[in-house]
Amino acid sequence: MQSRSTPTRSDPFTTPVKPTDAVKEKKEALGEVLNGDRLVSAPYKLEFLKHKDSEQVCKRTLKKEEVAKFRSAVNKDYYFQMYYDDLPIWGFIGKVDKENKDPSEYKTYLYKHIHFDILYNKDRVIEINVQTDPHALVDLTEDKEVDVEFLYTVKWRETNTHFDKRMDKYSQSSSLPHHLEIHWFSIINSCVTVLLLTGFLATILMRVLKNDFVKYAHDEEAAEDQEETGWKYIHGDVFRFPKYKSLFAAALGSGTQLFTLTIFIFVLALVGVFYPYNRGALFTALVVIYALTSGIAGYTATSFYCQLEGTNWVRNLLLTGCLFCGPLFLTFCFLNTVAIAYTATAALPFGTIVVIVLIWTLVTSPLLVLGGIAGKNSKAEFQAPVRTTKYPREIPPLPWYRATVPQMAMAGFLPFSAIYIELYYIFASVWGHRIYTIYSILFIVFIILLIVTAFITVALTYFQLAAEDHEWWWRSFLCGGSTGIFIYAYCLYYYYARSDMSGFMQTSFFFGYMACICYGFFLMLGSVGFRAALLFVRHIYRSIKCE
Repeated sequence: MQSRSTPTRSDPFTTPVKPTDAVKEKKEALGEVLNGDRLVSAPYKLEFLKHKDSEQVCKRTLKKEEVAKFRSAVNKDYYFQMYYDDLPIWGFIGKVDKENKDPSEYKTYLYKHIHFDILYNKDRVIEINVQTDPHALVDLTEDKEVDVEFLYTVKWRETNTHFDKRMDKYSQSSSLPHHLEIHWFSIINSCVTVLLLTGFLATILMRVLKNDFVKYAHDEEAAEDQEETGWKYIHGDVFRFPKYKSLFAAALGSGTQLFTLTIFIFVLALVGVFYPYNRGALFTALVVIYALTSGIAGYTATSFYCQLEGTNWVRNLLLTGCLFCGPLFLTFCFLNTVAIAYTATAALPFGTIVVIVLIWTLVTSPLLVLGGIAGKNSKAEFQAPVRTTKYPREIPPLPWYRATVPQMAMAGFLPFSAIYIELYYIFASVWGHRIYTIYSILFIVFIILLIVTAFITVALTYFQLAAEDHEWWWRSFLCGGSTGIFIYAYCLYYYYARSDMSGFMQTSFFFGYMACICYGFFLMLGSVGFRAALLFVRHIYRSIKCE
C-alpha cells in the first residue's frame, strides 16, 4: 500500500485490517526487493469464469486506534496495488468528502466493497479493472469503534483482444497522443536551441583555431626567434601529468564504467526488456551489469595510471573500487536504518543485503582486480605529440571568471538546458510512481547531452590554454561533470515546487539517493569531458611544429 502524493510505501502487514486466513508472502526477486515491493497473497478468490456477487472477505470491529490509522491513510491518498495474472490493479482505500464544507466539517470514508471486472479471451486473462463502490462506505470521521463487513464482487466478460496485446494499455498511459505531442515538441525545441548554440560556438572555435594555425605557420617562416604567445607558448607544459594522478585515474575508470553501464541499460530498454510493471527488472539489471562491468573500471584506471608513470597501482585499484561504491554504501547504510525505524518496505531484508555483499565480493571485486592486472600489463605509453619541459612555467594572473568554479558553472549550464525538460518526466517516474516508456526520446536526449558536454569542455579547454593556463586535466574533468551539480540543484526545485514529499524519511531518501545518482553523473560526464578535451589537445599540438 502506498501514497499517491509521496513515495512512501507501507507494509501490508502494518494495516489495521488483516484477513482471517493465513497470509502468504510472495518470494521476491532481487530487483523487486530493491524496488520496495513486498507482495502478499490477497484474501480475494478470483477463480476463472466464476462470477461472484457481494462475497464476504471478513467482518470485524475496528478499534479507535485502527480507525485513526485508516483515517490518516485516507487523508494521505493511500491506495492499494495488487496483481492478478501479472496484471496490475489499484484503487483508493477511501475518500474525503470536502464538498461545500469547512475543513473542520470534512468527512472521511473507507470503501468496503470492491468490484473486479475481468476480461478474458478463450483461456487467457486479458485485462482486469477494479472499482470501489461509492455507496458502500464506512464513516471514519470520529474516533469510535466501527463494525465493518468487507465485500467483493467479480464479473467476467469476453473480449477479442489477443493475449500478446494485453500490456499495450499500460505502455500507452505515458504516450497518449496529446502527452506525446507536447513531449516531442518540448524536447525538439530544447534540442534545436542547444544545437544552434553549440553550432554557433563550434563555428567560432574552428575559425579561431584556423587563424591560430595560419598565424603560427607564418611566425615560423618569418622569424624563428620571435617569442611565442597563446596556447603554443605552453607546449612544453600542456602534457605535464596532473596532481593526484591516482585519484584522477580512479575517477576516469569509475566514470567509464558508469558510461558503459548506461549504454547497456539503454540497449535493454530499447529492445523492450523494461516493459511496464516488469517488477524490479531495472534494479536487477543495474546490479548485475554494474558487477559485470567492474573490470572495465579496473582496466581503464590502472592502464591510465601506469601511463601517467604511477607506481602504486594496487592502491589505485582499491581507490577505483571504493570511489563510487564507498559513498553509495555509506548512504545506503544510513537510509536503510531510517527505513527500518519507519517500518517502510524500502528497508532491505538481511538476506538481500547478504546477496548484494556476495555479488560485490565474488563478482565485482575479482573482475576489478582482473581488469587492473590487465591494465597494468597493457604496457601502453601516454601519447604526447610534444615533449614536456623539466620545469613548469608559471601561470599568468587570470581574471576571476577564469577560475575553476565559474568555468564549471558555465560548462554545466548548457548540457543541463538540453535535458531539464526530460528530467521532470524521469523524476515523476522514479519518485511519483508514474510509468515511463518513451525510452527513444530519452536516448536521443542522452546522445545530445554527451555531444554538448564534450563540445563545451573542448571550448573551455581551448580558452584556458589560450590564456596560457596549462593545468587543464582536472579542469576538463570538473567542467564535464558539473552537469551533475546542476541536476542536484534541480532536485531542490522538484522537491519544493513539484512534489508533495515531507517528513524526515522522504526528505532523506530523496536527497540521499539523488546525491548518489548525481555523483554518478558527475563521474560519467567528467570522463566524457576529459576524453574529448584530450583528443582536442592532442590534435592541435600535433598540427603545429614545436621546438
